[in-house]
Amino acid sequence: MINLAVLLEDSAREAPAKTAIIFNDMKLPYAAVNAAANQIANGLVSLGIQPGDKVALSCPNLPYFPLVYYGILKAGAVVVPLNVLLKGREIAYHLQDADAKAYFCFQGTPDLPMGQFGYEGFQQIDGCEHFFMITIDPAGPSPIEGTKTLGQLMYGQSPAFDTVATNADDTAVILYTSGTTGSPKGAELSHANMIFNARLSDTMYGRVENDVHLVTLPLFHSFGQTVQMNGGFYNQAALSLLPRFDPDTALSIMERDNVTIFAGVPTMYWAMLNHPNPEKFDLAKIAGNLRLAVSGGSAMPVEVMRAFGEKFKVEILEGYGLSETSPVATFNRLDRPSKPGSVGLPVWGVSVRVVDLEDKDVAQGEMGEIVIKGHNIMKGYYKKPEATAEAMRNGWFHTGDIGKFDEDGFLTITDRVKDMIIRGGFNVYPREIEEVMVTHPAVSLAAVVGVPDERHGEEVKAYIILKPGQQVTEDELIDWCKGCMAAYKYPRAIEFRDALPMTATGKILKRELR
Repeated sequence: MINLAVLLEDSAREAPAKTAIIFNDMKLPYAAVNAAANQIANGLVSLGIQPGDKVALSCPNLPYFPLVYYGILKAGAVVVPLNVLLKGREIAYHLQDADAKAYFCFQGTPDLPMGQFGYEGFQQIDGCEHFFMITIDPAGPSPIEGTKTLGQLMYGQSPAFDTVATNADDTAVILYTSGTTGSPKGAELSHANMIFNARLSDTMYGRVENDVHLVTLPLFHSFGQTVQMNGGFYNQAALSLLPRFDPDTALSIMERDNVTIFAGVPTMYWAMLNHPNPEKFDLAKIAGNLRLAVSGGSAMPVEVMRAFGEKFKVEILEGYGLSETSPVATFNRLDRPSKPGSVGLPVWGVSVRVVDLEDKDVAQGEMGEIVIKGHNIMKGYYKKPEATAEAMRNGWFHTGDIGKFDEDGFLTITDRVKDMIIRGGFNVYPREIEEVMVTHPAVSLAAVVGVPDERHGEEVKAYIILKPGQQVTEDELIDWCKGCMAAYKYPRAIEFRDALPMTATGKILKRELR
């Protein structure tokens, strides 16, 4: 019998006065976070929320997120974190699909009225009985008349609560993932899935006194939720929360809060590396405090990794995983030399293979689909047995990612199956081309996609962001690429952009470029 909330409770018992959350000038100790989560749990139980009920949560990286998250878990219910960019119709789909009984939604801002969108979605679903507005001012009224607030739910509730005992294989969290096709699917992750993955932090970054994480990865996403929030709370670290990443604010917080651990996606590293006014910050202080940088979510260009490491005096360690794997499956470990460009070795208790179309292992160095088995694999997609069976063929989770193993067992991600370009019968892997293009002295960032072509089926096109003050023409860059790669690989079309479309987690939206 174990509940994911133990990660918070144990640290609150062992280190009640240690800072758990930093937000601007606010610092909340572990005891206060645990007490607030207990009040929320008491409030939910008083409303009739039962163990196993689904409770949705829409909230950016604010102190409210962990309070509500662990409060839901303590009550024995299942957390359903939602992307904060969803609109009313999309929210209604998630609430309906998850069978949510209650829904907590942050009120948002004039630019992003999350509360308005959330209430619109809630009103469309008969089975969702309770709506709670998370207000900017915890004591303030809801901006939507007639709706209750988180503050009202907590008011008068005891700060003590006897956490509901759950089984290791009970569902703790349902994380929605778009996958490769169709409507978003809810990956059911058990308490054991999530606890084991959080405790992988022992080998990923270890427990160091007074560690401070900068948490700008969205907490509704598996990377920030497990690696930083759950792993950080397990290790009694302080989490400095940044609701929306921008390089200026991130560097300011790293300087102000003496950040020791930063985790991000490659575009975040690229943005900090290319800050137009780095002299604004004490980079020596930032570099002196930063002991670990972690990258995941998508492939890190080796050139960005090298340049960031030189500037901030820290090694970026890449890992790999998916929502369905809780998420971590492989990582470049601290106890042995890492391999830049690889996503490391399988983590403890997890097996990884690279297979062909018949699920047979390919030879070392050859590319194939990555399949995974271990304690980190989801129970399945909620209410979608056919999709679950398709993903879990022959007892292994099929990721849809293409990769290869080297002679030392390190895994390299080549591409997504869906991103692979087939040009005239040849397989073209966009990441390989992107890695080459960012070594051009004028190129800052590259995204390569396949576009329809009558002659070859697909043609290779690159979208490019140039470095400040640099210029190069399309023809010049194409000619340069010709000299660097095989004839079937180099891009035949190049489009220069000031920015590229990205998800809330900072991944480049290649489907929009396509």
